[in-house]
Amino acid sequence: MTLRAFAGALIAFVYNTIISSLPSRSLRHGFLRLWLGAFGEGAGVQCGCRFLNGRKIFLGPRGVINFDCLLDGRAYAIKIGSDVSIGPEAAILTLGHEPNSPDFSDRGGPVTIGDHVWIGYRAIIMPDVEIGEGAVVGAGAVVTRNVPSFAIVAGVPAKIIGERCRDLTYRLSFRPWFL
Repeated sequence: MTLRAFAGALIAFVYNTIISSLPSRSLRHGFLRLWLGAFGEGAGVQCGCRFLNGRKIFLGPRGVINFDCLLDGRAYAIKIGSDVSIGPEAAILTLGHEPNSPDFSDRGGPVTIGDHVWIGYRAIIMPDVEIGEGAVVGAGAVVTRNVPSFAIVAGVPAKIIGERCRDLTYRLSFRPWFL
């Protein structure tokens, strides 16, 4: 293991086991501003969120990541647009394994999430997926393929079940006291 890899693992350990559970939003956000690839103005990350390789995670302005989410930037980037709401316990993955590989080789890719996306409770976004602007991912959905802009998807695997209004003008500003 290189010194750089060790330092990255140590930073992740400190944040994920100690800082992420502190009720001080200012302390958590200060650490994340230094560690993440980007931490947009007005963004919010609640308690208990875990980040794997924060340098490859880019959170846009006013994005909200609810409690106990997992963002896996180990091998590929996660780019999250503005005014994105990610529900509690959601997981965004960029790395997995090839199931038919005799040597259990890695398989993955970046995840890109457009502006005004709403990701529901316990949704899972798999590697190498793009979620278009204004899309909605239903609670518990497993997204294995790209989601078009303004589509509403749900299920396992996620399928289009509707279309969202295209006239989205909201700006998120969720700031709970102890989360």
